[in-house]
Amino acid sequence: MVDFPVATTPSPGLMNVDWERRVNFDRLREHRLGRTRQQMESDGLGALLLFETSNIRYVTSTQIGYWAFNKGERWALLTRDGEPRIWDFGSAAKAHRLQLPDLYDETNSRGGNTGLQGAIGPETGLHAAAAAEIAAALRDEGLGDEPLGVDMAETSVFLALQAEDLAVVDGQQTMMKAREIKGQDEIILLTQACAMVDGVYQDIFEALKPGVRESDIVALGHARLFEMGSEFVEAINSIAGERCSPHPHVFSDRLIRPGDQAYFDIIHVLNGYRTCYYRTFAVGRASQAHRDAFKQSREWMDAAIELVKPGTTTDQIASVWPEAHEFGFEDEMDAFGLQFGHGVGVGLHERPIISRLNSLDNPIEIKEGMVFALETYAPADDGRSAARIEEEVVVTADGPQIITLFPCEELMVANEY
Repeated sequence: MVDFPVATTPSPGLMNVDWERRVNFDRLREHRLGRTRQQMESDGLGALLLFETSNIRYVTSTQIGYWAFNKGERWALLTRDGEPRIWDFGSAAKAHRLQLPDLYDETNSRGGNTGLQGAIGPETGLHAAAAAEIAAALRDEGLGDEPLGVDMAETSVFLALQAEDLAVVDGQQTMMKAREIKGQDEIILLTQACAMVDGVYQDIFEALKPGVRESDIVALGHARLFEMGSEFVEAINSIAGERCSPHPHVFSDRLIRPGDQAYFDIIHVLNGYRTCYYRTFAVGRASQAHRDAFKQSREWMDAAIELVKPGTTTDQIASVWPEAHEFGFEDEMDAFGLQFGHGVGVGLHERPIISRLNSLDNPIEIKEGMVFALETYAPADDGRSAARIEEEVVVTADGPQIITLFPCEELMVANEY
């Protein structure tokens, strides 16, 4: 393994204190709003209308729990010169005014409803009323004829906005470009989130033994993350034995057996910021096929990390990974997500997305301040096992810095016989 530097990003305790500089949430909000406004200006937008939950959190610093994730039932409006406005689910709007009184009052935190994904039909007038309220806000600021960027709205909402003669354009690309460069507080939060997963992998390594189910490891991960302060565990992949190849992307209740290869992915959220962090182990003993697969996955990973620096383009990184047919897949669409890179932040899959599917013909430049995960996958010669590795890297002027620190230089054997 190439000896890449680990991140110098601080990883302080999760609780803010008066005796040490940690995350500055006011500075975090200013950075995110500044990035969004700058991109709106660059894209010529008069306003952004946001329904996607990660975009709402990025712009408004509000959240009401992951039961509401991307249901389209809450939305935010950011105009060229105005402050963020949030229409939220019932009493949540009042809660924002109480919890963030310096940011929200009755004028910019209100209840809203667009039908609960069709459960309440457009014939009730809710969709039309929401669109009319949005249009009135834009016209009050002289923006009624300016392009309105919308990220992800239900068809009925789009139709209602069009009925108001609003110039709806794609706002999702504006938000993706705004979110691609992380500020110093975002990088601290991403590092803290990874530090929590470091600890979970130690627990997994100690717990892996015959008779434990894949689902038991998922339960262990959830419990430990919540004990450490995670606000949400989005997913834990737990894959072992013959389920490793091809990657099913879902855990089961399969019993782990002696000699299994097993890999895991831990995706959780701390203060809005996510992890995506794979590790592979053998249980009890490792075969030569296991070790060879891990070595191959590590080599593909190291080749990618070595290219991570400002000015590199994503096609250069994707080019060091094998073509789909070289590891058992028909084409790049069939193999998508296995040799893979993706930004991480308030969303799990942010820019840049790096793969042979999209990057060779449409590369983008790697920039200082990006944070992304790199994932590699190598099926074993035994026809059933596989190795999966993932590292999160911060792009600095001096190159990559790794923030996923649980050991991954060679295949680790849990409870070795």
